[in-house]
Amino acid sequence: QVQLVESGGGLVQAGGSLRLSCAASGRTFSTYAMGWFRQAPGKEREFVAAITWSAGSTYYADSVKGRFTISRDNAKNTVYLQMDSLKPEDTALYYCSVTTRNNALDNAAGYDYWGRGTQVTVSS
Repeated sequence: QVQLVESGGGLVQAGGSLRLSCAASGRTFSTYAMGWFRQAPGKEREFVAAITWSAGSTYYADSVKGRFTISRDNAKNTVYLQMDSLKPEDTALYYCSVTTRNNALDNAAGYDYWGRGTQVTVSS
């Protein structure tokens, strides 16, 4: 089992920045990649970004490319999501996730473990 705890969410004005963190514990040696997804009220959960644990390869949704940056600290078993130039449409509950398999990283179905989420609200 892998346990995930997100932090760093909050309320910010449009154009502002936030940095989300996700600390992993447990059987973290089995991690292939970590991802961030988000879900707004009335909408499906959508992919935001992912990073492979060994190589550090990164992947982004088109909607956040150039504004968000995913990174990891292997020693701390922590992944970060730096969010800049935030927009009201970025408002959502942001989830951290872990996959132990080499599969499509933008598909939520491919992830094995999930955190409880941290709320990000961007005001206009």
